[in-house]
Amino acid sequence: MSSATSMITQMQTNTAIVESKQDKKSSNDITDSNMFLKLMLKQMEQQDPTEPTDNSQWLAQMAQYSSLEAMNNLNTAFGEVSNKISELSDAVASSNIISQTLSLVGKDVTVSVPFANDDGSVSYKDITGSVDEVSFENGDGMITVKGETYSIGNIKSIRP
Repeated sequence: MSSATSMITQMQTNTAIVESKQDKKSSNDITDSNMFLKLMLKQMEQQDPTEPTDNSQWLAQMAQYSSLEAMNNLNTAFGEVSNKISELSDAVASSNIISQTLSLVGKDVTVSVPFANDDGSVSYKDITGSVDEVSFENGDGMITVKGETYSIGNIKSIRP
């Protein structure tokens, strides 16, 4: 008898789950906690009155759900914190690039400029001069030496 009762209870629980999913599809307002409570109430309604479920089982289910919901909230919060830290890191990196580029004004630099040879190979030509101007293109620092603009990534050496 107990096995038949548990099978009936399981079938009723599965039915309640399916009904809750159908309700959720039709209304996006239902939260997970509301769905959990609806399932729990459905289980209580459908339980065998001669063998009611022990209160400790209900409390255990609620505690498990509360724990799961708290972990989901923490996960969301950590995701938001991670995004903010990433934004802050990008801002700091951008600020560093700006500071480093601006500090080059008036300094003598040697810039290594790539060029293509007649045979298709790449060689480098060193250009030395004072940085007359700095600018930024797509977040990259650019310097102007002898009227030509170069990326700060091409700087080979810096002298005061």
